[in-house]
Formats: sequence, C-alpha cells, structure tokens
Amino acid sequence: MNAPHSACTARQARPLLLLAAAVALAPCAEAQFVTPQVVLQGQAGPVVVEVEVARTPEEQQRGLMFRTELKPDAGMLFVYQRDGDHSFWMKNTYIPLDMIFITADGRVAGVVENAEPLTTTSRQVGTPSRYVLEVNAGFFRRHGIQPGSPVSFRGIPEAAGP
Repeated sequence: MNAPHSACTARQARPLLLLAAAVALAPCAEAQFVTPQVVLQGQAGPVVVEVEVARTPEEQQRGLMFRTELKPDAGMLFVYQRDGDHSFWMKNTYIPLDMIFITADGRVAGVVENAEPLTTTSRQVGTPSRYVLEVNAGFFRRHGIQPGSPVSFRGIPEAAGP
C-alpha cells in the first residue's frame, strides 16, 4: 500500500539528487574555466593579475598594440617554448607598461619599468626568461615586487610555477 507514496518520493528525490550532484561537481567545472592569472609575491602579499595569454607568434607580435587602456590588475602574459633573453618594443602601443620577465621555475628575472609608448626601442633584461608579463606602468613598484620574487600561474596549463 505504500508503493504509490514511495514512487512519488523517488520522483521527487530525483531532481534533488541531480541538484546535489551539480553542486558537488561545480568546483571541478569552475577549475577548468578559471580566468588565466599570474600571482606575484609582493611586499604586502600575493598580487593577482588577470591575463590574456599570448601563445602564438602572431599573438605575441600584436601584444597590447592599439589598446588605449588596461585595467589596473590586468595584463598580458607572453608564453615562450624556450628560455631566452626576450626583447620587446612599444610600436603602436599607447599605454606605458612595466614588463616583468619570469624564469621557467617561477621567479622574477628582471623588469623594464615604465616603457615609453610608441617607440621601437628594444627592451630586455639581459637574463633568460620563459614568460613576460606586461602590466600598467608603476605596477612593479606599487606592489613591491623584486627580482627573485616568486611567481605562480593559474589556468595556464603550459606555464609552470614553483
């Protein structure tokens, strides 16, 4: 005699079970779609930068050209296949930038501060790096980041940190 009541309960429980499964799996789905981020260790603690990732030669050549603004905690991460003394210029780049060069093992190798816009002057740090992070000028000093500071990456599978 309880069968109709049990069947009704099972039907009612099914959506709740699906909802519980969705809630339980949400962190897994979120981890797969994390906004790419670079985390630098500054004087006051970790500093998170949401980044666009430049992986291909075409994306790297264009970089932040033709942009007229960049959010305060945003930037572009250039990912290279090999370590090198990478060189940058500011042709067609309208925003003054800090360029933070990062080693393959996740340390700040060096920085070019306040790169002047709209120039073809070559800028590099004279030390091998695997990644270069471009951010608004003044970012490096404002956050107290130093050469040797640790760097980690989130949502960037080809980048490895300490």
